[in-house]
Amino acid sequence: MLEIRPNCECCDRDLPPESREAMICTFECTFCADCVAGVLGGVCPNCGGEFVPRPIRPAALLAKYPASTKRVLKAEGCGPAEAA
Repeated sequence: MLEIRPNCECCDRDLPPESREAMICTFECTFCADCVAGVLGGVCPNCGGEFVPRPIRPAALLAKYPASTKRVLKAEGCGPAEAA
């Protein structure tokens, strides 16, 4: 089950569970659509993977399966992933 993290790891923008601006990679690194397009060039800086829109958990299920409240922020800043 997805954690549904509450913020962009790059700019710390709030990304509530119903946000259509949240993008995730296969490891669930979470970034806003603006950072994915403008800063990251569509590539996750943590794993080098692609991003897809984060699914929205139906509101009726959020009570039973709540979104995470743990904020993750890249302390070293964020930029495009380095080539391997």
